[in-house]
Amino acid sequence: MGVDYYKILQVDKSAKDDDLKKAYRKLAMKWHPDKNPNNKKEAEAKFKQISEAYEVLSDPQKRAVYDQYGEEGLKGQVPPPGAGGPSFFSTGDGQTAFRFNPRNADDIFSEFFGFSSPFGGMGGGGGSGGMTGGSRFGGMPSMFGDDIFGSMFRGGDAGMQYQQPRKAAPIENNLPCTLEDLYKGTTKKMKISREILDASGKTAQVEEILTIEVKPGWKKGTKITFSEKGNEQPNGIPADLVFIIDEKPHEVFTREGNDLVTTQKISLAEALAGCTVQLRTLDGRQLTVPVTAVVHPAYEEVVPREGMPLPKDPSKRGNLRIRFAIRFPTRLTAHQKKGIKKLLLSAP
Repeated sequence: MGVDYYKILQVDKSAKDDDLKKAYRKLAMKWHPDKNPNNKKEAEAKFKQISEAYEVLSDPQKRAVYDQYGEEGLKGQVPPPGAGGPSFFSTGDGQTAFRFNPRNADDIFSEFFGFSSPFGGMGGGGGSGGMTGGSRFGGMPSMFGDDIFGSMFRGGDAGMQYQQPRKAAPIENNLPCTLEDLYKGTTKKMKISREILDASGKTAQVEEILTIEVKPGWKKGTKITFSEKGNEQPNGIPADLVFIIDEKPHEVFTREGNDLVTTQKISLAEALAGCTVQLRTLDGRQLTVPVTAVVHPAYEEVVPREGMPLPKDPSKRGNLRIRFAIRFPTRLTAHQKKGIKKLLLSAP
């Protein structure tokens, strides 16, 4: 049969006139060359095929010839027996053939919708090859203008209104997590209420449980997005629901990048003579850290790989950094001062 017009229009062979119109309306808008500036060559070819298929199948006589003899019969290669009337012509050798010269695709579109192009502002001009002005095809100006989103057009033969739906702005919520949550990872269950549209377009309130898998090492500000979980509205796309990780204060540790930092209070004697720091880690282990160096106010004891897991590789960790707050004595006796002075002056 050559070209399969039914397949091009995505309809079956029993399609009625309304089915053909719906199919043409949908496909012509999708493949209109002005709507496809990045693949104009492919779009023009498809647009021409769609228009030709609609022209043939929407005309009872052309469709009858096509159904019986295929594309070859339409274009005069197979003469229908007993054919007559103005749609047939003589070949000069006693044969008759059907006369079919496909019409301009732009003209079919203009007749169907009542205007030449709804996509002006993306290119246009006089004639099918021009690319200046408000419409690629000339004729009536675009009903979209420069903003094809959120505007409306009314198709003459189609008898419909169309509005490109807009997506609502994302809805953001903080998701408080403890340092333990972010160290080990956890699962959070969030109960939300939202409005949805039923088949008749009425809104109904529903509740949903969203599951958030918090991964080890995630940082404050990490975003988890649930696509289109906002309220549904007519002619609109629901907003995305976004949860943003927030970090609750911890009584022992603070986080600096992938490192954990803690401050321990020690006496002056411990700062000078050494001490041992006992800590419970975020995963519940008891950590014993001997400090043998002389601790000065800016000193840090670094314990490798006892910090937060790295988000991209939780098997690796940052460091634990222990800082010190040195408790100095409020008063000393003369004898104590003498002894300390003698001790410090004799130190290397």
